[in-house]
Formats: sequence, C-alpha cells, structure tokens
Amino acid sequence: MRIEIASEDRIGISQEILAALTLLKLDISAMEVATQRIFVHLAFTDISFADIEKALLGILGVNNCRTIDSLPAESRERHLRALLNRLPDAIIDIDESACVMALNLAGEKLLIAHQKSKGVDPISVTKLKGSQVTSLLDIEIEQPLLDKVSSQSIDIAGQSYIAEISPISENESNSGAVISLKSISRLGRQIAIIQTRDEQGIDHIIGHSASIQLLKEQTTRFAELDLPVLINGETGTGKELVARALHNASYRHRAPFLAVNCAALPEHLLESELFGYATGAFTGAQKGGKPGLFELAEGGTVFLDEIAEMSPYLQAKLLRFLQDFKYRRLGGTKELHANVRIVSATHQNLLTMIAKQQFREDLFYRLNVLNLSSPPLRERSEDIALLAEHFVILAANQMNLQQPMIDRAAMQLLVSFPWPGNIRELQNVLFRAVALNGGENISSQGISIALAQFTQNETSIDAVIENEVSNWASAQAQFERKLITELYPHYPTTRKLAERLQVSHNKIAMKLRQLDIKL
Repeated sequence: MRIEIASEDRIGISQEILAALTLLKLDISAMEVATQRIFVHLAFTDISFADIEKALLGILGVNNCRTIDSLPAESRERHLRALLNRLPDAIIDIDESACVMALNLAGEKLLIAHQKSKGVDPISVTKLKGSQVTSLLDIEIEQPLLDKVSSQSIDIAGQSYIAEISPISENESNSGAVISLKSISRLGRQIAIIQTRDEQGIDHIIGHSASIQLLKEQTTRFAELDLPVLINGETGTGKELVARALHNASYRHRAPFLAVNCAALPEHLLESELFGYATGAFTGAQKGGKPGLFELAEGGTVFLDEIAEMSPYLQAKLLRFLQDFKYRRLGGTKELHANVRIVSATHQNLLTMIAKQQFREDLFYRLNVLNLSSPPLRERSEDIALLAEHFVILAANQMNLQQPMIDRAAMQLLVSFPWPGNIRELQNVLFRAVALNGGENISSQGISIALAQFTQNETSIDAVIENEVSNWASAQAQFERKLITELYPHYPTTRKLAERLQVSHNKIAMKLRQLDIKL
C-alpha cells in the first residue's frame, strides 16, 4: 500500500507520522519527504486504509491522506525506463569495472540475440546485470576508463554496429560509462538525411519536353527493377537528381541513398570510403575501424558519380564486388555482404574510353544493365521558362527578397542562349541576376550582365585563338577590340567601362582612338 499524506510544514511532524505508523505495527518499505507532502510505501498489512487514515488525521497538522499507485521516485524511474525503452539504439550502463549495471529493452534484445547467434543458451535478463560486458560482446574497454568519448566498430548477431563509449565522471573520478550501440544501417539513413533534407522524387525533375517526359517514364519503370543503372549526361544536367528520384521511387526508398564523387578523392581514400577499413589497416586508422558506404547504405542505394574517373585498380575491385556483392574491409579478413543497388553516372563516352583501354569493358557491362540519359538544356529549350521561374523563386527566398518577374525580352535571351553549363549554369546566372536586381523585375540587360560575368573571358580567348594572327601585337589588338565592343553595351560610358576593367578613364579613351572604335 502506498499513501500520500498532506500536512502543514511543521517541525517534528514527520517523526510523529512515523510514530503513529509504528504503533500500528506497519512495515515501512520506503518513504519520501517533500514540502507539505510525505509519501510512504507500506509492506503487506491486514490493517485497512480507513484505520490508517484515522490514526494519521489525529496528528496535529495532517490535513488529509490518500492511496496512490506509486511513490514519486518510482514514477520517475518508470518514466525513465519507458523513455530508454523507446530509444531504437541499445543502451548499456556499466560500472568502473565494466560490469553491466542497467540496459534498455533494445540492449536486452540485442545481447540475447547475440548469444543465440553464437550457439549458446542466452542467460536471463537478471543475470545480464552484473556480467562483464566484454564477456557478452567483442568490445574493447580500456581499464581504467579514460575520461573521453571513444567509438569502435563491432559485430553483434551478424550485424555491424558502432559502439560509442561515454565515461561518466563524478567528483573528478570515473564511476562507469554508457555504451550506445548504433546500427550501421540506421547510421547510414542518418547520413542520407544529412546529405539531402528534401525528398527528391520524380516530380522534382522539372520540364514538359519530350526528352524529359521520356526520362521520367524510364526512371519510373527502372525504379521497379532492382538492377544497376548507368546515367549518361553532360555536366550540370542533374544526373544526381535523377539518381535520387530513381531511389525514392523504388522499394529501397526507406533505406539510405549515399553518393560519392569518384573524381573528388584519390585512389586510396576512395577505396576506404567505399569498402571501409579494419583496425590498424594503415597509419592513423581509426581504432575499431570504419564502415564504408557499401556497409552504411545497407538495403539502399550507392550513387557513384563520375565513374569514368575511377582508377584501373578500383575498377577491378568494383567489378569483383558486383559479381556477388561480397567484399572485405581494407586490411580486414572477414568477408561481408552488402545488400545495395549501384547507380553510376558519367559525362564521358565510356565506349570511347574502352576503345582507348581507359575503362574496363567488363565493368561497363556490369554497370550499364539499365541506361538513362539526362538531356542537355540546349535540347530542351521549351523547359527553360519553367526552370527559370523555379530558380528565381528559390533565389528570392534564400536572399529574403521579393520575387521578381522575368520580362519577355529577358526570357527570350534565356531561351536562345546555348547553356554549355546546362542547368547548373542557368541556376547560377539567375541567382546572380536576382542578387544584382535587388528584387526588381529582371530585364534583358540584367540577364546580359549576369551572362557576361560567366562567359566574356572564355568567349574572348576563344575568338583570339580561332583567328589566324601574324604576331603578338595583332593578337593583342584583336583581343582588346573584342573585349571593348562586347562590354560596352553593358557599361555604356567610357567611365563605367574603365571602372569595370579597373583602368583609368584616359586609358580607355586612348584604346578607343588606337583601335579606331566608334562607340
């Protein structure tokens, strides 16, 4: 029986209540005292609550009493236990000797499953407490416990986990630690969420042109087929967006989507990024090893961007992996199996590279089971208006500006431009135009200025190279003439042109006379 007693705040009232309960020969299991509240847990008794209440109300200052389901400490412990049991990660509390003191429901289930996987009879939950955690798991616990957080990779019941060990310090001395066991697959999903916070599905591919409609239809159809996909397309055409849409439309959409650019990392780093590494694989390797993308993306999709930039050594290793999806961590001996879908992309012609022996033909056929083509922007000019509107809204929101409109002349200029940088270049130009306009409507002059910032140097240099010149002086003169005539419409006075080129006004005037340019 548990009782709550409400009383006045008077010195000695607690002793009088204890004395009254003692006279009734009641066994007190626990007692908590708070301001004007006393909570008592009475062991089994034949005395009725009415008799206890009568005895307590006879004490001066006791206002009332009632039965309750649990004492405050019991209620707090129950809520804490419920909170810990709701956590998906296994939590194990150990003392300074690395013996288990407490664990949540996920921890209990995981340890019991691990014992079963080893072919031994699982011990009871009560016997788990007090056992050495090193006898239950293949985990390294430094003794004495160091006052710093550490992590290591371990295998439990045939699955990979990251064990994070956080010491607990009291009075400047370690009194134990908390071990948090994070599933590699859950960790992969968290990384995927960090990589992109927006769900990018097939509907996020903007456009109504025939080539985009075909791309959407093929992506939808290929999403149902759990086969490797190779995405071809020029730089800036949105190949990663297509890959994410393919993943999100597949049955793997709840699992991670992890991407790596094969051109961005040197060979040894890319190898460890893909396959992970074991303890001591190389100097500076993280203790406990590190899982690779194939391990982190369990059940999901790995996107290999710029696959043509992969070294011959890694091409051979990737080919071996694609045969049965089995691999070993770098420096490891244990064979692992990955349940992942491989989607790759390139802007290069792999058949040409194969002919030059720069890419493995057998790997090409492994990757190119299904093929998608992301069309360049110049071949889908009817989609430019939709894309431009989307990027203008995006830019205005990011810059906290009022959404500007694009006038007809500006839109015609956007549609007629060849866009060698494709969608990425269009986005950059429109972001620059919105920033320069300051929220006002975007005119053709605003687009021209934004375009000039990206293209003027390349255009001028190409023009000089393509023309046959007799000497350095004539080449320089041609370049200066091209530069001045192209920039003048955007900076229509000699003073503005001088400021743009960061030279004196007199120098611009002199060049105009030398080159006989009439502006």
